[in-house]
Amino acid sequence: MKKLVFLFLFLLSLLFFLNNNNKAPFRPLDLLPFLPPAISLPLLQSLHSAVDLLPSFVGSVASAENKLQWKGACFSQNQAWLEFHNQSQTKFGGGTLHIKVNKAHSWTCMDLYVFATPYQITWDYYFISREHTLNFKQWVNQKEYEFVKHNGVSIFLMQSGMLGTLKAMWDVFPLFSNSGWGESSNLAFLKKHMGATFEDRPEPWVSELNPDDIHSGDFLAISKIKGRWGGFETLEKWVTGAYAGHTAVCLKDSDGKLWVGESGHENEEGEDIIVVMPWEEWWQFEQTQDDSDPHIALLPLHPDMRKKFNETAAWEYAKSMSGYPYGYHNMIFSWIDTLSDNYPPPLDAHVVASVMTMWSHIQPAYAANMWNEALNKRLNTTGLDLPDVIVESERRGISFEKLLTIPEKDDWVYSDGKSTSCVVFILEMYKVAGLFDPIASSMQATEFTIKDAYSLNFFENNMTRLPDWCNKNDSVKMPYCQILGKYRMELPDYNTMQPYPHMNEKCASLPPDYLRDDYC
Repeated sequence: MKKLVFLFLFLLSLLFFLNNNNKAPFRPLDLLPFLPPAISLPLLQSLHSAVDLLPSFVGSVASAENKLQWKGACFSQNQAWLEFHNQSQTKFGGGTLHIKVNKAHSWTCMDLYVFATPYQITWDYYFISREHTLNFKQWVNQKEYEFVKHNGVSIFLMQSGMLGTLKAMWDVFPLFSNSGWGESSNLAFLKKHMGATFEDRPEPWVSELNPDDIHSGDFLAISKIKGRWGGFETLEKWVTGAYAGHTAVCLKDSDGKLWVGESGHENEEGEDIIVVMPWEEWWQFEQTQDDSDPHIALLPLHPDMRKKFNETAAWEYAKSMSGYPYGYHNMIFSWIDTLSDNYPPPLDAHVVASVMTMWSHIQPAYAANMWNEALNKRLNTTGLDLPDVIVESERRGISFEKLLTIPEKDDWVYSDGKSTSCVVFILEMYKVAGLFDPIASSMQATEFTIKDAYSLNFFENNMTRLPDWCNKNDSVKMPYCQILGKYRMELPDYNTMQPYPHMNEKCASLPPDYLRDDYC
């Protein structure tokens, strides 16, 4: 059916093709919205995905002399140049961005663009072949004027066009839906972009485990596949290569009682904090109250690591961190290690900077928590907001993409204390408990992603030593114990990496293979 529809649209466009014009009156894809939903939606879904919502960096333009040229999604010949003016009669004036578009592939297509400086962001669309203008009435301050003068206005193309962008937005929204639709959307995204399989497990999907078989330091890998956290984790998995999106760690006290340490537990006020809570309470919540459909695997420590694990030091660390906020400050910096090899196309540092700029205007407090303080740490400054950080970085000769790659330090203290995400909380505990000795002082836990953590060769490698209840009814024998979830959890590269100094500070992570250099 799809082939017949495509053939029909193709032939129809040929009938309207003008002899003296290389432009078709419409492109077959432009007519998809007018077809019956039963036909158009499957075709749209096969052509576009949520990734198409990401803009592609075209370039920056800073003057009329150096014109920028590129090929768009609709128009094949495009030029842009910038003219400074002072029509506003203000101290720093403003500027006019000229965009000349030509040679559209059809009469009905259009190109959608985003334009950004560190201080402002806007958008526009074009469907007529001619010169268009975008007026910046006035620059916000001297810093913006100087930045644009030297670095220009950044131009981003929504490379799937208006139709593809709208379809991509339609694909993104269900990732965060707390429904069966949301779950199937997350699974489809991860299958398509990461090659995940999500094979069904035999019932029961909840293990009848014995807490006596769980020990201090055992790692809990958690994957949520619907709702707010499900959508967030799906995107996190895609950019980092991790097949789990959250983590927790087990601890036993001197009486043999089992506890769970977790960074990212939501308290009654809706805040994500670090907690140490009884196993029974945590396990009951995951089974009955967590509506994100969590899948959980228990990764037991290797006996040699268990002997090495300093339980007293681990407890002291956990208690010292209990009640502090989740480590949002450095969350993205464990992912970004390189100038270009951590960004799934079309994502890049320019897009990240523009998204940061947008969020800094929409949610200033959110931006300050997510990256402003961390970027200030990298410049050894305090109190600079994002635009000032970008300007100061450029002034020092450090590009923004380079600034993002500067490794996080475990001993950095933020305005609300030490910042530890779910996995950093565990690895910091492993450090103080002695698992990284003798190289603990030469590696930063804050540079590890979840995949980096479960790839460490700290875990059990002999399946005969796993508890009897571990994967009891599953014919597929895994080297770890999945204790919750209807789909089989995959953990590629599990238990394979020997720790080394400065581990994970310069590692690539491009999908779908997420290949990394040795000792990066």
